[in-house]
Amino acid sequence: MRDRLREDLAAAIKGRDQVAIAALRTALAAIDNAEAVDAQPDRAATDSSHIAGASAGVGSSDVPRRALSDADIDAIVGQQVTERWDAAAAYDSLGRAQEADVLRREAAILSAYLTG
Repeated sequence: MRDRLREDLAAAIKGRDQVAIAALRTALAAIDNAEAVDAQPDRAATDSSHIAGASAGVGSSDVPRRALSDADIDAIVGQQVTERWDAAAAYDSLGRAQEADVLRREAAILSAYLTG
């Protein structure tokens, strides 16, 4: 799904579709954030003696990202859709129909990527 999101983002950018660009960028960012690992420094023998808390050597502080399954990515995109629908309802209650409409269009774009 990530590849489809990226390809469609490129097409949206070329087509200057601002609503699709916003929806796809935030969905991809949410997926990237979910892959990030917690920052828990491992105090191994590679600690720098010059700067407290620093690691010595190129790549010594790199950690692999989490691997997300297709179901995880589907859940993240589903959450993005739900958040947009909820925000649209909140905007409607405040009398801001234009903003609500934009969020509903973003939700519709992302809904097309949900598998189940």
